[in-house]
Amino acid sequence: MPAKKAADSGKAADSGKAAVEKVAAGRGTTKAPADKGPVSKGAAARKPESHTALVRRARRINRELAEIYPYAHPELDFENPFQLVVATVLSAQTTDLRVNQTTPALFAKYPTPEDLAAADPEEVEEILRPTGFFRAKTKSVMGLSKALVEEFGGEVPGRLEDLVKLPGVGRKTAFVVLGNAFGRPGITVDTHFQRLVRRWRWTEATEPDKIEAAVGALFPKSDWTMLSHHVIFHGRRICHARKPACGACPIAPLCPAYGEGETDPEKAKKLLKYEKGGFPGQRLNPPQSYLDAGGRPAPPLGAG
Repeated sequence: MPAKKAADSGKAADSGKAAVEKVAAGRGTTKAPADKGPVSKGAAARKPESHTALVRRARRINRELAEIYPYAHPELDFENPFQLVVATVLSAQTTDLRVNQTTPALFAKYPTPEDLAAADPEEVEEILRPTGFFRAKTKSVMGLSKALVEEFGGEVPGRLEDLVKLPGVGRKTAFVVLGNAFGRPGITVDTHFQRLVRRWRWTEATEPDKIEAAVGALFPKSDWTMLSHHVIFHGRRICHARKPACGACPIAPLCPAYGEGETDPEKAKKLLKYEKGGFPGQRLNPPQSYLDAGGRPAPPLGAG
């Protein structure tokens, strides 16, 4: 995360503690109208929403999420653009936690693109085995390292059109790198982001590039990177794929899909994950603002 954003996040951490406590208690910063409960799916379906109203609701959701997750950050451990692009490629079909538990050994042995490009593939495969699909991932990270050395002087490029040329790097990975290593706005359309923006009816698109365009049109470009973090944090902690914790969701009054999950507050609280449910997060070395807000770092690989 760029230094300025990390500092801003740290400043917001204290004000965010109250929001964290409210979520953990099954309450939120957003209040439902006194005479109306959260928006039901049926009611939302019957009442068309103008584009202007959609923009207002979408931006309000983002503002609420910014209060709930003032410490939102990329959940992959990294110290430089090279580590981030490799970690993001490795995160396919596995959790960020598993990647974070695996990359310390990888980067200790191969700290630069030159080192990884010249590595013994079998040794790299053995390190990456815990992440799954380790042969394909070894080919990708060694291939992108070789491309960085041969085409970019061993440096990760800061342009979208260059990043997507690297083996294993698509638009999602490129925007993660651009937004968090270079401070250039981008929308990260991962599975959580896709699920939530469709639940919130920001778009009906299913293809990542169309989702990216539709959601990007609702927000100023300067919001894109942190919007991605807010949405993904919410998807991992509260608005889960199978059992969303609707009864513990602070943006329930703004959600057309309220009721898809558990609405009883006490039962919903038991569905909360990561720091919201009192469990460790996904990073071994999270930002200080996350720790200040009550988050706990993940255990290293092999820890009991």
